[in-house]
Amino acid sequence: MGRITPAKLSILAVLAALIFPTAERADAGSDDAPVKIGVLNDQSGLYADLAGPGSVEAARMAIEDFGGPLLGRPIELVSADHQNKADVGAAIARAWYDQDGVDVTVDFSNSSVALAVEIITKEKQKITLITAASSAIIGKACTPNAEQWVYNSRSGYSLARVLTERGLKTWFLVTVDYAFGHAFADDIRKAVTDAGGSVLGEVRHPLNTADMSSFLLQAQSSKAQAIAFASAGSDMTTAVKQAGEFGIAQHAALVAPIVFITDVHAMGLKAAQGLQFITAFYWDRDDESRAFAKRFYERRKAMPTMTQAGVYSAVLHYLRAVKAANTKDASAVMAKMRELPVKDAFTHNGWLREDGQMMHDMYLVEVKKPEESKGPWDYYKVVEKIPAEKLFQPLESSDCPLVKK
Repeated sequence: MGRITPAKLSILAVLAALIFPTAERADAGSDDAPVKIGVLNDQSGLYADLAGPGSVEAARMAIEDFGGPLLGRPIELVSADHQNKADVGAAIARAWYDQDGVDVTVDFSNSSVALAVEIITKEKQKITLITAASSAIIGKACTPNAEQWVYNSRSGYSLARVLTERGLKTWFLVTVDYAFGHAFADDIRKAVTDAGGSVLGEVRHPLNTADMSSFLLQAQSSKAQAIAFASAGSDMTTAVKQAGEFGIAQHAALVAPIVFITDVHAMGLKAAQGLQFITAFYWDRDDESRAFAKRFYERRKAMPTMTQAGVYSAVLHYLRAVKAANTKDASAVMAKMRELPVKDAFTHNGWLREDGQMMHDMYLVEVKKPEESKGPWDYYKVVEKIPAEKLFQPLESSDCPLVKK
């Protein structure tokens, strides 16, 4: 028999939980059971830098800042790697809810996993706070037990509309071939059309593609004014870097609807300069964001991404809501979460809408030129603050079953 790796142990643990469902932890349903938070995300793949262990640390910082205990109980944090597989993520979440007494799951960084866990969370009457982007999370798949915290594919719509109105009338889409990419591509296509532009074509590539040359050549041959990368993480950075190597950026604007500061750090300013996108968080925005980022940097030796800052915000708001509700009951806590304003290092004016969207302002930013940067992580110029009402889909056009028309 081969060496048993940590990944194998994780899989065996999940299988054991599924095979022996009656072996419930003694404290899972007891009156003094801890308040337990589970961070479930990609901890070893292409989204590990933008979420991964950094999101776990952000959740830990939120617990520390809340100051526990809560309801006279300790607050516990667990985490796991879903490997970007919906079935693996669903199995872990089910085992957490059934055997381990987890009250709330957080993060995901993968829309397919998030959508799978959202269904289970409703079934188990727990809570899930999602940083993944698919609009379906707060659309046709919405539930009373889920909130989408950081962004969704509508931010791609907003960015594409603004740039089309500024004169980029023809577009070509390079899309990662799963729910995340499809959602972004759909919204970009609609935004361009709504603003009087046109999408000349689209090509889809597998997740975690190392060689983008064939896809980029198709985009280049379209002669579109803008090439949009409906992807994130290493897929997006690979595309931007290779586009620069091929000289494509000299003839077309490169647009990435979703970019993380770790992406820019990995690419370097020489490759990423001039790239424009919308972000929910920038560490150098104000005194509060800088203070949070400094603490995070001391622990992770990197500035927090918007996802990691969003996890901090979501966990802190959840804990405040549990305290206000004086119970862990999911319905009561969700009601308090929607009642209380969201105010922290991530956002100063957030609030939760009935479809599950956490409403907050975002920022149109441009990556600085190397000579404009004062040092490591000084990467963005904030061009404009975009109000939440302009970013997110109007509630009256939502297809969430919870929304009263």
